[in-house]
Amino acid sequence: MARARKSDKPTVSKSKAFSIFEAEDHHADETPEELPKDEAGRRKIKRQYEELLGIRVDKLRGRILNRERINKTIEGVYFICIDCKKVCHNMDDGLVEDPENVNNRCGACAKAKGIPVPPSGKGQAAA
Repeated sequence: MARARKSDKPTVSKSKAFSIFEAEDHHADETPEELPKDEAGRRKIKRQYEELLGIRVDKLRGRILNRERINKTIEGVYFICIDCKKVCHNMDDGLVEDPENVNNRCGACAKAKGIPVPPSGKGQAAA
């Protein structure tokens, strides 16, 4: 009778084994300490928006370009500031949002105009 070959690989390795501590470590990586990597990604997207829009930035100033869900509670917003005409993100530059969506400002421009900025300069507030 022929014998079945034994595999050189073990059926359950330590790297694939379930561990409660590994699951907790994985969730800990998604905390705000990882923002520098996210910030670099937002810079890249802002640069791509500037290249894509070109001269239309003047026409679209003050408007929201895109909303994204960062996690269940945080919303990211790409917009063009009405004063400095730069592509901004609310997490980096702050956002003072206009209810009509035509006069959105970054935190620095809003502060210069004397408009109240949300705490820490980041987030959203109605102007």
